[in-house]
Amino acid sequence: MITEGNISDIRIAKDKLNIKPDSIYCFDRAYTDLELWSNIDFSKSYFVTKLKNNLKYTVLGQHLEAMKDGILSDEKIKLENKKYEKNLRMIRFLDEKSDEVVSIVTNNFKLSAKTIVQIYKTRWQIEIFFRWIKQNLQIKTFLGTSKNAVMSQVWIAMIYYLLLTYIKYQSKYEKSLFYLHRIIKEALLSRLTLIDLLSATPARISDFKIKEFQLVFW
Repeated sequence: MITEGNISDIRIAKDKLNIKPDSIYCFDRAYTDLELWSNIDFSKSYFVTKLKNNLKYTVLGQHLEAMKDGILSDEKIKLENKKYEKNLRMIRFLDEKSDEVVSIVTNNFKLSAKTIVQIYKTRWQIEIFFRWIKQNLQIKTFLGTSKNAVMSQVWIAMIYYLLLTYIKYQSKYEKSLFYLHRIIKEALLSRLTLIDLLSATPARISDFKIKEFQLVFW
């Protein structure tokens, strides 16, 4: 959903989200809203989210599962808030990359703690994806400022990203997407086939680019 910047994300989630039964909704703690949680639960669906620090709760006991795979605890809790009165499951795990203990909550008592953690970690891939776009696809400065112009540039950038990924997958290209992006950018106006480009060394691309520049502009 695309809205103006002054409209709250949580409001859109509550008003526009078509909750489907037996689904799992995973979101960041910025979407902490007990009414939203209740709506998901009422629709016979599940949610997985990071526990907000100011959310008070009481630990009712341990959930029946052995601690392994980096799981520090798996507990049954109850919020000290009447807006959500059902029991919840709180799982704490150690994030090895940041060395941070992360607490997530869910209304799903069936899946293993490891699976719940994997679901939450998968959500991080969305942030990584958009961070990659911001850092590498050069859409910080827009050629136009209208809604259509901005959306066109965003879509073009995302299509370009998908094409790069497809090329890397099909050609079994060993280097990173960032490196592939750089060589395409450097040789954009050069007369190189895609196969030649994928196998070209940085020195060859730079040399070819200089010759092409001399040929066209001198």
